[in-house]
Amino acid sequence: PSSTDDADMKHLLDRLRGWARNLKRQTMVLWFCYQHPQTPWLPKWISVFVVAYALSPIDLIPDFIPVLGYLDDVIILPLGILLAIRLMPAQVLEECRFKASEWEKSHRKRPANRIAAVIVVLVWLVAAGSLAACLL
Repeated sequence: PSSTDDADMKHLLDRLRGWARNLKRQTMVLWFCYQHPQTPWLPKWISVFVVAYALSPIDLIPDFIPVLGYLDDVIILPLGILLAIRLMPAQVLEECRFKASEWEKSHRKRPANRIAAVIVVLVWLVAAGSLAACLL
């Protein structure tokens, strides 16, 4: 491998790390947005679903499934974040970006969402049950 290949790979990895940090930051912005009293119901509920899914320790589509396993992380989650942010009032978004920035500086542990994990497991159980019923 040439030094150009190494530099290209390093650049790609740096961009991916930056993208992941941005997703984490935007998830925390939405975390604060859905708790904000001035957030309208539609962006609030979109934020709840996006944050619950992002903070769930279990993926709806497991990562070990080729291609589809990363679909949620690469497409679904960013689109949910984008939609929630586009619908969010500017004042709420500004306040919550500040809160998220302060949270990030404090190095506190990211919240986990066990309720979302239970919901993901239930979705899989219902899907498996439905498939079993169809096959029998």
